[in-house]
Amino acid sequence: MSEVQLDTAAEQAIDWMVRLRSGHADARLQRQLQAWLNSDPAHADAWARLQRGLGAPYDNLRRMPGAADLLMHQHGSRRQLLRGLAGLGVLGVLGGGLWLTASSTPVRDLLADLRTGTGERRNFTLEDGSRLSLNAGSSVDLAFDPRQRLILLRHGELVIQVAPDAERPLIVRSAQGEVRALGTRFLVSQEQHATRVVVLEHSVRASLAGHSESRELGEGEAALLAADGIHPLREQSARADWLNGRLSVTDEPLEAVIESLRPYLPGYVRVEPRARTLRVQGVFPLDEPHRALAALGETLPLQVRRFGPWLTLISLREP
Repeated sequence: MSEVQLDTAAEQAIDWMVRLRSGHADARLQRQLQAWLNSDPAHADAWARLQRGLGAPYDNLRRMPGAADLLMHQHGSRRQLLRGLAGLGVLGVLGGGLWLTASSTPVRDLLADLRTGTGERRNFTLEDGSRLSLNAGSSVDLAFDPRQRLILLRHGELVIQVAPDAERPLIVRSAQGEVRALGTRFLVSQEQHATRVVVLEHSVRASLAGHSESRELGEGEAALLAADGIHPLREQSARADWLNGRLSVTDEPLEAVIESLRPYLPGYVRVEPRARTLRVQGVFPLDEPHRALAALGETLPLQVRRFGPWLTLISLREP
């Protein structure tokens, strides 16, 4: 999915637009907006750019099927709104500090050597005989030469079964560091601010980018590679259950569960902040993600609402 690159003022301007176009704006909300505009010149500038960019396109979008729910529903968020504009083909409408990538899938993912789309898992046999599996919404680049076998994980999650090669080590590199195979099968997941490593067979050596810190992980061990170090994790082998179309959860927050489902869900999913910390356990079908959401709504005090193909809202069920 597209990432939206915004500064703080731009994010706040999007929030204000969503609130004003929710159909529930009143004089009090208008006064609050005016106070926000007057408090910082950057606020007024971001608001003006947003209005210039969304004037005519917004009027046209309201007539498109499903777009009104996305743009006008009071519980929408800035990220879903902007991603939705990208998905509707309205690109580059936000000038200056507000901009979208050139398509609903990041350009770097479109140009990757190997990639998967929404709800798509794929298996590959690499030129050295290693077997690579990509989870939905994932992309990698390959750089194999006589000295090394390098896999650059751009987005998403992979499992690699490494073919032996005494002359060329196999390395998976992510935004936070790299994982060197020591004759093994392991999982690597690129998350928002960290890289998750789970060793399924044998061992690996994980190291941080730009740091001397490294750690050897044995079979059944896992760790997060983050800016402040390598953090061991409890048993994580069930995270590879996506290979068989399952999401297995043992006492995880709802927010993390939804993040695992996102690559399988068309459109955009927003979880109300109050609901994000609810604890979840169970096994959910990845290939039927809406059935998984329905199961969450049945077992937790949640309301799951869908607005056409564009938006799914998950909130606490009101008593």
